[in-house]
Amino acid sequence: MDNRQVLGSWLSGPRATAEEMGVDFGYRGERLGLPREGKGAIAPPGRRMLALLVDWGLCLLVAYGLIADRNAASAGNWALPVFLVMSLLTVGTLGCTPGKMLCRVRVIGLDGNRLSFPRTLLRCVLLGLVVPAVIWDRDARGLHDRAAGAIQIRL
Repeated sequence: MDNRQVLGSWLSGPRATAEEMGVDFGYRGERLGLPREGKGAIAPPGRRMLALLVDWGLCLLVAYGLIADRNAASAGNWALPVFLVMSLLTVGTLGCTPGKMLCRVRVIGLDGNRLSFPRTLLRCVLLGLVVPAVIWDRDARGLHDRAAGAIQIRL
């Protein structure tokens, strides 16, 4: 076997190697019965990251202006609790945070309905731990979404 081929498969990962061998994984969300593109499809990771940055910025502003008495170091400490409360309230009622709304992303349950309060609380707690949110499955769902039975879709 050519060493360049081995290096290429190592760099591109196991999915690319399996696809070269003929394995068909389908598109993101296919196993969940979602469309490939457009409204109702799995929200792309870039859009979700942008929404997270917008939400985090808003939480920093709220913490800086209302809680931390305009102390930047203290605002950084308060940003996570503000983020978790905001996520719990907005995802639990509207299905999206302000950043997700701006980026046209909504969080729904696997059944297509809004998440219940306990499922939203579980999702927010796991999101606050960070690690479950950065481990994704092949449908681009973080462990926090999988545990809560949630999907992030395009609007």
